[in-house]
Amino acid sequence: MTLSHPVAAMVLPDPARVIAQLFVPGEELSHGTSRRGAVVARVLALPEDEVERLVDELLRDFRGRHRGYHDLLLAHAALVSPHVLGEARMSVSRTLLMGATFTNEYALEGAALCNPSAVPHPDQSGLKDGQLRLAISLRAIGEGHLSSIGFCTAVAGPGPEWSFEPRPLPVVPGTSSPARWHREHLRAVLADRGQIDGLAHSVLVSLPELFTEADLELALAGAHHDRLGHIGGRPTTELLRHLVTSAYQVTFPDDIDLGQQVLCPVSEEESHGLEDARFVRFTGDDGSVGYRATYTAYDGRQIAPRLLISPDLRTFHAHRLAGPAARNKGMALFPRQVGGEHLALCRSDGESTSLTRSADGFVWQEPTALHTPTLPWEVLQVGNCGSPIETDRGWLVLTHGVGPMRVYTIGALLLDLDDPRRVLAHLEEPFLRAAPAEREGYVPNVVYSCGGVVHDGRLWLPYGIGDARIGVAWADVEELLDAMTTH
Repeated sequence: MTLSHPVAAMVLPDPARVIAQLFVPGEELSHGTSRRGAVVARVLALPEDEVERLVDELLRDFRGRHRGYHDLLLAHAALVSPHVLGEARMSVSRTLLMGATFTNEYALEGAALCNPSAVPHPDQSGLKDGQLRLAISLRAIGEGHLSSIGFCTAVAGPGPEWSFEPRPLPVVPGTSSPARWHREHLRAVLADRGQIDGLAHSVLVSLPELFTEADLELALAGAHHDRLGHIGGRPTTELLRHLVTSAYQVTFPDDIDLGQQVLCPVSEEESHGLEDARFVRFTGDDGSVGYRATYTAYDGRQIAPRLLISPDLRTFHAHRLAGPAARNKGMALFPRQVGGEHLALCRSDGESTSLTRSADGFVWQEPTALHTPTLPWEVLQVGNCGSPIETDRGWLVLTHGVGPMRVYTIGALLLDLDDPRRVLAHLEEPFLRAAPAEREGYVPNVVYSCGGVVHDGRLWLPYGIGDARIGVAWADVEELLDAMTTH
């Protein structure tokens, strides 16, 4: 029996989705030497009429590609030139040219587009009966395999109809600012690193329960000099600052579309990308509704599971996760608390689907194994394809399995509603596998999703094809559940 039904709609990588970022010649290379001073000197040597001509061309060619392009160039000029210029003054045109000289465009989707995650959009206005607007996060991969989190929107229904809405330009990165920490959350992250020494303990005792970067600096300043001067004092101080500055808030302007928003790396531990966001519409015990997502931060050497919290998909709070379960990729949050606890699926051992619990949603306990790779199409590893979906018969968990030739397929589990440690049923055969036309891509033989949604009795699943483009399939939920083998 065919359970999944593909639809014709598709999202392809768009090379026009670019951001303007700071570029300092030489520093883009590992251990490279900056050529900043020489470049500044050459810009300063240009005749003023040539400067004005170049700036006119820049504004004509690039102003429409970037929101606030004029101010962005001024900001980049301010970042690169003061230590070279000293007290020297430049005209506005030369300042703009200086900023442009130290700016480049980065194509967010220049390499690939994959791993979508769907949730109901906060704006359901202007729809027909039977329609649901969806917000879909996307993993965009550009030059250097650097990942960011982009978005698009779609409308599901009525019936088996699906359409992606246009993705507007220009793309707009959010404005970041520091976030606050809970003291016990920092303690748990330090414990993960095995770094609660005398200095760290002294600082933790001095911090208020909810604190900022400024509070950390006050606590460090008040630490005993003998602790700061101890052989381990400097590494502990650097680690504390590194961890606390890794939390941040990103805000987007009210007048831009969700499809224009992009979450780019902000903290050091994200410097090589934000990967595989799994969004869920989360309902609190008090009835409040918002959005949460787990994602993987990568710094070029290590990965770190992280959390996004958003009330409206316009403001995002980013934080580090901690605890024994926050060890690997692929955490997926339940859409509500169960038994007064936050729950999540994880793959802390790298190959099995497990369940973990948390009192606060930040620090996650030792996981309990749910499903190990046993079937032929999942002999290498298994994991989730997004947050569990609540049905009358149990928690529907879409899974991915990796088999011979590193072929990815999508299956499913059913967990008990009240005790999700109990696996009630599973699919013996994949729910979705790559069709012949879907085998090629940036990573061949892969179909992969970070989350689907149920609407009007249908499971809608956007999925990455070969890590290169986004397709969509749907299934009747009752038929899918009936096809499962009972444990």
